[in-house]
Amino acid sequence: MTAPLKHSASVIVDVALGDRAYDIVIGRDVLASLGERIAALRPGVRTAIVTDRTVAKYWLEPAEASLAAAGIPTSRIIVEEGEGSKSYATLTEVSEALIAAKIERNDFVIALGGGVVGDLAGFAAAILRRGVDFVQVPTSLLAQVDSSVGGKTGINSPQGKNLIGAFHQPLLVIADTSVLDTLSPRQFRAGYAEVAKYGILGDEAFFAWLEKNHADLFSGGAAREHAIATSCRAKAGVVSRDERETGERALLNLGHTFGHALEAATGFSDRLFHGEGVSVGMVLAAEFSAQLGMISPDDAARIARHLSAVGLPTRLQDIAGFRQEGLADADALLALMAQDKKVKRGKLTFILLEAVGRAVIANNVEPSLVRDFMQAKLKA
Repeated sequence: MTAPLKHSASVIVDVALGDRAYDIVIGRDVLASLGERIAALRPGVRTAIVTDRTVAKYWLEPAEASLAAAGIPTSRIIVEEGEGSKSYATLTEVSEALIAAKIERNDFVIALGGGVVGDLAGFAAAILRRGVDFVQVPTSLLAQVDSSVGGKTGINSPQGKNLIGAFHQPLLVIADTSVLDTLSPRQFRAGYAEVAKYGILGDEAFFAWLEKNHADLFSGGAAREHAIATSCRAKAGVVSRDERETGERALLNLGHTFGHALEAATGFSDRLFHGEGVSVGMVLAAEFSAQLGMISPDDAARIARHLSAVGLPTRLQDIAGFRQEGLADADALLALMAQDKKVKRGKLTFILLEAVGRAVIANNVEPSLVRDFMQAKLKA
C-alpha cells in the first residue's frame, strides 16, 4: 500500500445503505462545494449551521459563503467548544434555536465542527420535528475518519459517554482536509488514534503503512488524504453491513470500553481528549489480550510503540492528574465500564485482539480478570 505522490482531486467514498446511501467527499478545499452539493440534493432547502466558537472563527464564513453562492438561506447556532457541550442543557439550547430558525422537516441541519458538534447537531436533528435531515462537515481528523460517518449521534450522561442518542444517518459528509491545518498538534494526534485503530482492528498492511508514513500524514502531505480515505472506506464498509451495531460494527469500538471509562473518570474534560482515551484503551485492550494468550506480547508492544512514537498517551500514568478522580482505583474504573453501551445484562463485552489487524468481539468477559489486570496496570 502506497500513498499518492501528490494531492489528488477529491475522493468520494460511498456509504452503501440502500435508499439512505450517502457520499463522503474527501479532499483539500472541498468545503467550497458545500452549497452546490446541498442544492443538488434538495433544491429550495433552508439550512442552519451548528458550530462551536473556535471553528466559527475559521470556517463559518466560508461555509456560509458557499451556501449563499448557491442561493441557500442559512442561520447560525454557535455553542461552546469541548465535550461539555454534549449535554442536556446544550441540546435544549440547540433544539430551541433550530425551532426559532424555522427549520422544518424538509430542511437541513449542518454540523460544522469536530465530533462534539457532529454528535450534538446530529442528535438535535434526529429529534427535531421527529427527524430532520443533516449534513456533516467535520473539521477535526477524528471526526473526518470516525464520528461523522455511520449515523451515531448523541450526548453524554453524567453516568457515561454517549448514553443518550440515536442512529441518524447524514445525507452528505464533506471532509475538507485543508481545515485540519488549523488544528493544534494535540488535537491532530488525538484524531490519529482513530486512524491507527482501523489498521489495528482489521488491516495490518494499513497499520504497517502508517508506521512508515505517519510523518507525511502529520505534516499535511499526500499521505493525509490517503489515510483519511482508507479509514472512511473501512468504516463505510462496516456500517453498510451492520448499521445498528448488532454484530461486526462493535469492532469499531476497539479501545473504547477502557477509553470511555477513562473519559468519564476525568469528567469529560480537556485532561483527556477522546482520541487520547482511545489510544490508552487500545494499548490496554492489546495488553489484556496478551495476558489472555490471544495475541503475542510482541504485537501488543508494537501497537504501544507506534502510538507512543506519534506522541499519544499509552499508559494510565500518562493521563494528566492520574491519581485524581478515581483514575487510580480499579473498582471505580470497572464500575464506569459497567455503564458502557456494549454491556448486556450486566456482562462486559470487550473488543480484543488476536493479532495486529484482527480484532474479535469478546462477550461475557469475567469482571474479576479485568479488575486484576487494571490493578496491575495502575501499579506499573
